[in-house]
Amino acid sequence: MLSLKSVDLKKAKIESLVIPVCEDKNIHDDNIISSLVDTAKKVKAFKGEKEDDIVLYHLSDVKAESIIFLGLGKFEKLDAESLRAMAGKAVKNVIKKKYTEVLIAVPAAAKMNIRLKIVLEAMMEGALLGNHLYDRYKKEKKHRSLRRIDFLVNADEAKTYKKLASRISTVCRGTILAREWVSMPPNDKRPEFFAKSIESHARKENLNVTVFNEKALKQKKFGAMLAVAAGSLSKPRLVILEHKPAKPKKTIAFVGKGVTFDSGGINLKTTASLSEMKMDMAGAAAVAATLITAARLHLKHNIVGIIPIVENMPSGNATRPGDIIQSYGGKTVEIGNTDAEGRLILIDALSYAIKNYRPQTVIDLATLTGACIVALGEKIAGAFSFDDDLAENIILSGVNTHERCWRMPLPEDYKDLIKSDFADLNNVPATRAGGAITAALFLSEFVKDTSWAHIDIAGPAYAKKESAYCGVGGTGFGVRLLCDLLERL
Repeated sequence: MLSLKSVDLKKAKIESLVIPVCEDKNIHDDNIISSLVDTAKKVKAFKGEKEDDIVLYHLSDVKAESIIFLGLGKFEKLDAESLRAMAGKAVKNVIKKKYTEVLIAVPAAAKMNIRLKIVLEAMMEGALLGNHLYDRYKKEKKHRSLRRIDFLVNADEAKTYKKLASRISTVCRGTILAREWVSMPPNDKRPEFFAKSIESHARKENLNVTVFNEKALKQKKFGAMLAVAAGSLSKPRLVILEHKPAKPKKTIAFVGKGVTFDSGGINLKTTASLSEMKMDMAGAAAVAATLITAARLHLKHNIVGIIPIVENMPSGNATRPGDIIQSYGGKTVEIGNTDAEGRLILIDALSYAIKNYRPQTVIDLATLTGACIVALGEKIAGAFSFDDDLAENIILSGVNTHERCWRMPLPEDYKDLIKSDFADLNNVPATRAGGAITAALFLSEFVKDTSWAHIDIAGPAYAKKESAYCGVGGTGFGVRLLCDLLERL
């Protein structure tokens, strides 16, 4: 489906050729491409400004049926993300024109002062992710994903970076799997169904899979997780995925929040908030998809995914505000608000991961707090860690993948806000201010001395409107981030 190609533009028959154009500098080495850009810029309506586009048909210089020119804007603004977005837009544009394949001209990396590997990674990611259409529940499917996506490079480059195309394809497949899980309606991913879906995909990649049902969770005393699940007719599951290479370098554990629908429980959410609460398992989707991707890539770390899956519903059996529960780690928690449920299932999963696997590093991903969206908006995740090196690597991976993370503080004195008069802890703070921080501090009470990071993905996990390489719905945020991070750890 995706490849790097070296072709003679004068001889090769091409359905659609896409050429990125810089507003104020020629960024191509190929003389034919440069000549085509000059032709396009003769059209008054096209200057190569950002968001500019023009389509020319059956030009005599090449055998392309159509040539789509996409503006990148000014040279000084060019970076990997602008190339990623351009490639996504290019594919979406070609899909709308009912073509089945595309050839995208890769600019000269040296002319942009960007390493070629970075250029190719970004463009391939944007194209593959932009090629994803989530139309499973639509009878009429107006568009179809492209059958082929090729990138025009010279012969040496095509040979050198052949394996890169395979790796990027694998990571993007994982990202798309996470997207589809998040976008899936909640009636089709109740905890037992979601757990089975994860298990099915994981076993195909020879991951070790363990699933604890409600009976096993009771026997093992997952008190916090069971408290969240108590109000739903759908029974909870804990899914454990293990990627175990022959000679692992270290053990890394990922924990993902998996609330398949979050009504808020007894503290019921408002109507406006409910419609998107199918996405409250985006952390679980990202962790499961990352483990599956790690297996496909044959990564050398021993990687464990701990995925607690519940549905948070109100009923006569639901946990109430004021209840006191005992967590897997032994500490008691007073329930101040049943809508602060994600942190409850995470503390049991974190405690289990650390006790049973003794990882060198543990990272949890969760759509945990609206407060993090207030702080950082809908496109940046909050990263919390006491480990400076781990936090820095997460930030760097966020820069590299454009799954951006911003380090947030963990002030010791804020722990006073989650104290309880009747239990060891309260699951909500004494004030609404600093909600993302106090939620992270609550989790930190259960990680002991393990190097740990919490990534609050409440904002970027779900897109309310289409972007350059992602449609409305699940974004798959976290898969590319974690895969990049695994290469740094």
